[in-house]
Parts: sequence; C-alpha cells; structure tokens
Amino acid sequence: MKRSRILAGATAASLALGLAACSSDDGGGGGGDGGDVTLGFYTDKAAWEPSFDAMNKESAAQGSTLDFTGYSDATAYDSFIKQSFRTKKVPDLFTWHTGSQLADLVDQGLVAETTDLWTKAEADGLVPEGLKDNYTYDGKQYCVPLNVAYWAVYYNKKVFADNGVEVPTTFDELTAAAKKLKAAGVTPFHQMNIIFEFAWFQALLAGNAPDVYQGLQTGDASYLDPKVTEVMDQWKSMIDDGYYNDPGVTTDPQTMLKNGDVAMAYFGTFLTGQLTDVGARSGEDYGIFTMPSMNPASGNQMVLETGPLCVGKGSENEQAALDYSAWWMSDDAQNAWSSSRGDVSFNPHVKVEDPELQDLVDQVNGGDFTIQQRYLEANPLPVYTLSTEIFGDFVTNAPDPAPGLQRLQDEADTYWAEQG
Repeated sequence: MKRSRILAGATAASLALGLAACSSDDGGGGGGDGGDVTLGFYTDKAAWEPSFDAMNKESAAQGSTLDFTGYSDATAYDSFIKQSFRTKKVPDLFTWHTGSQLADLVDQGLVAETTDLWTKAEADGLVPEGLKDNYTYDGKQYCVPLNVAYWAVYYNKKVFADNGVEVPTTFDELTAAAKKLKAAGVTPFHQMNIIFEFAWFQALLAGNAPDVYQGLQTGDASYLDPKVTEVMDQWKSMIDDGYYNDPGVTTDPQTMLKNGDVAMAYFGTFLTGQLTDVGARSGEDYGIFTMPSMNPASGNQMVLETGPLCVGKGSENEQAALDYSAWWMSDDAQNAWSSSRGDVSFNPHVKVEDPELQDLVDQVNGGDFTIQQRYLEANPLPVYTLSTEIFGDFVTNAPDPAPGLQRLQDEADTYWAEQG
C-alpha cells in the first residue's frame, strides 16, 4: 500500500523543474520476487504527489507501486540521496541529475545500467533521437527519462494583438518586436537573477554558435571565444535597452505573463502547468513559439531539459525497479503521465491534450531541429555553480562581461585539468 510523506523546507529552488528519487526501506542487493512490490520513492518535488498517485493506479496492474516521500528543499534532498548510499538502505529507484552529477554516481558504481532498456525503447520508437545522449556515459546508458521539458518562448496573446505584434520567426523579428513593445510601454521579456539566470545565455549561444555551446560542455571551447563575447554583448545591449523586467522582482513569471507585465517569457514547458494554476488559458491567453536563432546559419535549435529516473545498483528491489523503468517508457505509462501532468512526454507516440504544447512537439519532431542539453545539466557542476553568480550579477547590473567570462574560463580550465 502506498504511504505518503511530505518533508518541508521549501526554498527558491523549488521553482525549478522537480526531479524525484526513491529508496527501499530495507538494505540488500538482488531483484524482485515476481510478485507485487512497493518501491520506495523519494522526490524533491512534493507538489507532484497527485500525478504519482495517478501513476500508481496504472502501475498497480503491472505489479508495482511507489511509496512516495516528497522533499521541498532540493539541497536537503540531494544530501539525503548521497547519504543513503553510505548506508545499507540503497535506493530502489531515484531520480538525480544528468551531466557530471550523474557521472559521479556512475563512477562510484551506484547506478544500475539501463543500456538494454534504451536499446529496446529506441527499437520501439519510444524515445526521440538525441535524448539518449543525456543518459550515456562511457558508451553505456544509465537511468531513464522521468520527464522532459522543451525550452520555448511563451507570449501574451492580448499584448501582441493590442500592439500589432506578429509571432517572430527570426531573431531580427524578435528584437524588432521587443523594440515596438518597449516603445508602447510594455516590457518585452521576462528574466530572473536566481535559478534561471543562465536562460538567455543558453538561448543566445545555442542559436549563435551551437558548436561552441556544446564545446563548453566538454572543454573543447572557451568562454573567451569571440562567439561567446558576441552573445554577451547582444545580451547586454538588450538589457541596456530596457527589454527585460527587473530580475529581482518576486512575482511569479506565470503571473507576470498572464497580467501582461511582460509580453514574453523564455521557459521550459513546465511553465504551462504554472500558467494553468493561475487561470491562464492555452491558445487564448497565451501561445508558444520556438526561440529564433541569433545566427540564422546555426539552424533551428531546441534546448531540452530532462530529469532521470534511476535504479540503485544492488538495491533490494533492483530488478523490479528496472522493470518499472522499462514500463515507464511505454506508451501506456507516458499517456497516463502526460495526462496527469498536463505536460509534454519524451515518448513521440504520446499526444498532448494542450494544443499549444502539441504544436510545439510537432514542430520539434517534424522539423529540422538540433536538440541541445540545458546549460545547467550540460556543464561541469563547479562551472555551473560559478555561473549562477556571474550571470545573476549580469542580468541585475549588466556590467562589462569580460571579467565574468574570464572567471568562468579559469574555473573551466581548473576543472578540465583535474579530469586528466
């Protein structure tokens, strides 16, 4: 029977797209016994409990349910997961982070391999091209996607209509729309100096020099590259021109967009649910369009954010957890998940009820888009951590970007040197 616990401690980090994790209550190492099994499930997104309740009704038919415990403090949650591996209570299932943080757990032998699951999922068309790269380390796969979010531009339809602004399809059209809106007394873009302070760096660089954007993730490119400088100068110009709101405001972005305090907000598709929560109607109050590339020669770029659902290696219910992971990628599971969350699914077979989101998915799946990882997960943790300070100050004060870029490159040089 499912038990539910909520652990308090909400912080600003709870605004970020939540991930989840789970732990067995008993130690050991082996597999399930073939009967019904309850898999301990710990998450740093306590608000997602209703969605997982709905999923338990679906997975019960497969012989497994989740024992849900919600954390509302991401830092406390991360500490809990790391500490649990030092005990005999190895997690059955847990979600973590992609990128270097997942690699760290793999290096320690803490995560069960899922290569066979990915091979079958790809053969069955259950995952889009490029998603596997987020879960690949040394040629093998670990974990499966809990969720995905595409990063796109949400816009207030009434504000656009009242000011005669058309949906932009090029970066020049985007900046022209911003100029027109600013002249009419409307703040064009939303921006934050916490959590998502990297968002516009991500959008501009991926759309200006995707090879450099990817190179920063591997140490093959530099923050001092002229293409990075070009992006920072463009970003600073847009800030200086007053195209963004005060990044320190505490009003939620969904409320600002709904009220017309900003005309556009660049966010992951998790914003759809937050807009629904404040009464905004998809296709009526707001629409969604893909971020135009700053450099047209870069082609269409789409940043995809994904959170992994992992199996603890040697956990008591390891095989049952792997079976659950395989089921999670299925059409049945993902149709149920998309319906319960009101969000997109990584599974291309799943149709989203929200027409704006479905149109976005169709564009990405049917168009010539290059999928990019989100900056947060794609880059080494020490570099990302420093970037929160650098970009947070940049969006707030718009200083000369050169010193900040030098600090980021120094941090990157140190990190990659330590990797041998």
